[in-house]
Amino acid sequence: GGARRLHGAMKQTLKKDLSFSKSLVVDESRCISFMGEEGMVYATPRMVSDVEYACRDFLLQHLDAGEDSVGAHVSIDHLAATPMGLKVTIEGRVEEVDRRKVVFAFAVKDPIEEVGRGKHIHFAVETAKTFDRLKAKRAKAGV
Repeated sequence: GGARRLHGAMKQTLKKDLSFSKSLVVDESRCISFMGEEGMVYATPRMVSDVEYACRDFLLQHLDAGEDSVGAHVSIDHLAATPMGLKVTIEGRVEEVDRRKVVFAFAVKDPIEEVGRGKHIHFAVETAKTFDRLKAKRAKAGV
């Protein structure tokens, strides 16, 4: 193999201002149920999860074999309720790339309005090193 890149900083294809969008339907599994059937709307934790996976799916195109990406920070404003059955679109944009750290700005829109927005930070990780760290932590914890 060739010389290893310093800090394994992902592919050169990942650049500031690259953007992506991903659409999905707010199905029952994505909704709160505590306000009954009439009040079934997109749950904030599911919105966070959908944003995180959308960012990861985008990043995977820019990672090398043996790399993956994990979420490290989310700040989100859930601006409006989206009833079950509507489609939402997650629009993400790369705000910053600093070695393994990638900062995204995102917006979540349903057909009527913007329903969420915020920032999300991901880190590219080497899968093998991550597994080693987890193994060591489990051993320390006695599990």
